[in-house]
Amino acid sequence: MKSGKPLITFVMTLLAVSLLCYLGYYAWTTFRDPFTTTYAYTYQLNDSVEVEGLVVRSEYLLPGRQGIVDVTRGEGEQVGVGQTVALVYQDDQARLAQQEQDSLRTEIIQLQYAMGQEGDVASAAKVDDDILSGLIQLRGDCGVGQYGDLEDQVLQVKSSVLRREYAYGTDLTADDLALRLSELRQRYTDLQNQTYATVSQITTPVSGTFSSQTDGFETLVSPETVVQLTPTALESLLHQAPTADQGAAGKIITSNQWYFAAVMTADQAKRLEDQDSITLRFASDFVENIPANLYHIGAEENGKVAVVVSTNRCLEDTTLLRLQSAQLIFDTQTGIRVPKAALRMVTQESTDEETGQVTQTNQSGVYVITAGKAEFKAVEILGEGDDFYVVRSLNQEKKALRAGDEVIIQATDLYDGKLLEY
Repeated sequence: MKSGKPLITFVMTLLAVSLLCYLGYYAWTTFRDPFTTTYAYTYQLNDSVEVEGLVVRSEYLLPGRQGIVDVTRGEGEQVGVGQTVALVYQDDQARLAQQEQDSLRTEIIQLQYAMGQEGDVASAAKVDDDILSGLIQLRGDCGVGQYGDLEDQVLQVKSSVLRREYAYGTDLTADDLALRLSELRQRYTDLQNQTYATVSQITTPVSGTFSSQTDGFETLVSPETVVQLTPTALESLLHQAPTADQGAAGKIITSNQWYFAAVMTADQAKRLEDQDSITLRFASDFVENIPANLYHIGAEENGKVAVVVSTNRCLEDTTLLRLQSAQLIFDTQTGIRVPKAALRMVTQESTDEETGQVTQTNQSGVYVITAGKAEFKAVEILGEGDDFYVVRSLNQEKKALRAGDEVIIQATDLYDGKLLEY
């Protein structure tokens, strides 16, 4: 047992030496690197309050029907009175027949486009040129967001591709295309007769914005009743999980104006009284800034107030939102973000040209690296976070602090114009 003691002593000595070497190397590198820096960047600091709230809209539930429901409208799509929003199939066979019918209708339209284009079917060079021109036009319009003629453009390209297939792969003529079109129309008519009694449509009696999702809140709260909610009643709603109407085929949001109701403290609500407008920003799902107006401030109850803001923006992007965490933003300061450790107070002297009197003033600012030298740039503090300030430059042109400047965080014996050694 005694023979093990020298080994233990050796190992402990080795560990101690290793630790001393590490600490020595760390100290050496610290003194060898006399300053640390980071980069300034543009930053928005929000003066806001975080709340839990409820999205409220004018909503009309669409009654469903028995069978297989196939929604034909996209989420957030605008629909008019009497327009179809869904098809209801009696059974799976009816659904398959309808799918074949839709495929036939598309092929018929393509053939009609193909036959309506100038030139012979076998004019391969012209067909290739039509395809290329159509694709270029389609890509250009999509690139700039012009979708008004998208459906017609796609059909033209498809029909040109169909003509190219006939030109290169078969010996079909324009008469053959006409015969094929006649056959497709006959098949389409037969399917229509078969599915007439097995497929029905769900149409909307009102116009508005379509949503395929229901959540049960549609019958619990409305724009008319939301202003009557006390803080206690609103908090109760926020903790409910109502059952959605399983028989509904969706809903129509009948007004572009929608509302967000939240509970906040009385002191927070008082700040809203002086606001002509406010910015609403949800914490998840849709995180864009939404301009809104104060709609209602309820009576105080146990130090809490129910507040409702309204807006007519971004409805089509928020149709699926209901219970949400959000920020009500009172003001936004946009400036340059710098670490708190980088801000320094410098005493500056100025001499009156007439009297010769020297005046000393204290000025806040940061040192940045410019051409290997430390340069002082004066700033004004706009706001702060836990470990940073948002500032704006007090100087213009060359002396202005800009996003991307390399700011000195730690250094010794700094002064304006000091040569820095890397």
